[in-house]
Amino acid sequence: MERRVGITNKLTRLGNRLHEPQWRRYGYLLLAGKMLGLVLLFGLMGFTSSIFGSDVMAADPIASTNNIINPINTLWVLLAAFLVFGMQVGFTMLEAGFCRSRETVNVLMECVVDTALCGLLFFAWGFAFMFGSGTPWVGTEYFFLQGVPATYGTTGVSFLAFWLFQFAFADTCSTITSGAMIGRTGFVGDLLYSLGVSGFIYPIIGHWAWGPDGFLATMGTAGNFLPTLGMSFHDFAGSTVVHTIGGFVALAGSIVLGPRLGRKFKQDGGGPMLPHDLVMATVGGLILWFGWYGFNPGSTLSIMDFEGCGRVAANTTLAACAAALAAMFYGYPKTKKWDVSYTVNGFLAGLVAITCPCYWVSPAGSIIIGAVAGVIVVVGVDILEWLRIDDPIGAVPVHGFNGIWGTLSLGLFACGQYGATGPIAADNSAPLTGLFYGGGTTVLAAQAIGSGIITLATFVVSLALMYAVNSMGLLRISKEGELQGIDNYEHGIGAYPEYALRQSAMPSGEME
Repeated sequence: MERRVGITNKLTRLGNRLHEPQWRRYGYLLLAGKMLGLVLLFGLMGFTSSIFGSDVMAADPIASTNNIINPINTLWVLLAAFLVFGMQVGFTMLEAGFCRSRETVNVLMECVVDTALCGLLFFAWGFAFMFGSGTPWVGTEYFFLQGVPATYGTTGVSFLAFWLFQFAFADTCSTITSGAMIGRTGFVGDLLYSLGVSGFIYPIIGHWAWGPDGFLATMGTAGNFLPTLGMSFHDFAGSTVVHTIGGFVALAGSIVLGPRLGRKFKQDGGGPMLPHDLVMATVGGLILWFGWYGFNPGSTLSIMDFEGCGRVAANTTLAACAAALAAMFYGYPKTKKWDVSYTVNGFLAGLVAITCPCYWVSPAGSIIIGAVAGVIVVVGVDILEWLRIDDPIGAVPVHGFNGIWGTLSLGLFACGQYGATGPIAADNSAPLTGLFYGGGTTVLAAQAIGSGIITLATFVVSLALMYAVNSMGLLRISKEGELQGIDNYEHGIGAYPEYALRQSAMPSGEME
């Protein structure tokens, strides 16, 4: 009888074979064939939908009764979408500034290509998975934007304006991931995991909280998930849906990749690899702060909610200010220096934290939320250092840890005055009230359940994705390539070819 080969042996054998040029070429060809088949499958779905789906969509009561576009709200959402898309400039500068000069071109390429890839995926099926009606787990309509109504749901916002706004959010999640994996991720591996994140992980898990029939969005109501709870999960602009998902995908990638060559941690007598351009990083962070005024106020989807838009913008500002100062002062005793990297990541942490509760908390509450976020980001950096996890820009503490904090903070600081935004005006008939304002633990419990489910699901699925890409020998570049420098090895050019900023910027720097 023939002995069966175990899965571990199969993966080991596959990894060995992928180090051989002929097997690697065969693997690329096979992978390309699979991807082509997937694209053709969804293309066929879209083509079929365009021919046969019109009558079905006409029977959809939402599609047939909400086709009146509100022009001023549509303009508001478009302007917010442009601001959020502009955050890609900030992310690119932040990541490029915090990395070493020899890794800069790789950062530039990843940020640009992730954006392009995310846009096409969100057009093909990402938006459908996330915002289409279907099941509590995933949407099943609007593939390739076929059969769409004039407006999205009851918002009055032009459907494609809403699509653009949500694409910019999806792009943000993908970019968060790449920041923690700088300097040692192969470009083909980056494309593969980005396909998984933008095409499947973000939109499917995001549907649970933001989809019209997602099980967390409908949680606490009769016939749905946990009906006795009496409260649904709330995430106004994405502390969980965007930032926690992005942060924990980044954590999974950092764990599977391992640290960059030459990275010595403090407990081993070393320290972080120094950023090569703090001017670029700081300006990038400030551009992100500016873009957040599209991220948070734009999530009202209605400039007609005048008070709500102003409150969200003010809370966003105050949380960032408090977090910047808290991180600076809390970090000072550690180094006896006024650290700009702590300060920049501090205000980013405050922005992440306030993204969930910004509509429902008071200005005083937003200051406290931001101050706690500034401390968490410094503590989070120390935790990763102790765990020997290499995260060059602090993506996990900023987005992952503070995404959780911001989501839970709603259950503590919701002030009991504000309910929901609307296309014409706010509806405050059922306000959210947190624990510190006499509302008990109901909101906090709903937030903890939603955050816990999304965080755990994201981390587990992301680990599986990263290990799968790594098993093909594609996630991390070779030792020779990393010693040479990922810019020259993967892209054939450095960011600063006419000069070297310092000796460590040369291909042999910090690797001897």
